[in-house]
Amino acid sequence: MIKLFRLITLLEGSSYLLLLFVAVPIKYLVGNELYVKLLGMPHGVLFIAYIVLSFVMQKKMNWKTSSFYIILLASIIPFGTFYVDKKYLSKRN
Repeated sequence: MIKLFRLITLLEGSSYLLLLFVAVPIKYLVGNELYVKLLGMPHGVLFIAYIVLSFVMQKKMNWKTSSFYIILLASIIPFGTFYVDKKYLSKRN
């Protein structure tokens, strides 16, 4: 289960960065919404999977409440999921 969560963590973080730093600038600078449409749905699915798996992993990993809130908050901060992988997940693999 931890390997799946790590994969989702990395994919969600990557999709978020692509959306923020590639697709959105193209949308507003060039006026082309195609990349936002292409990346938006996969990112949304990965975001939901990240949140659901966070709740599942909280019980398995016995995270403190404060750690769990940091893990949830990391999903909306650019590069946050990479921090979660390094701090909370890579040592357990």
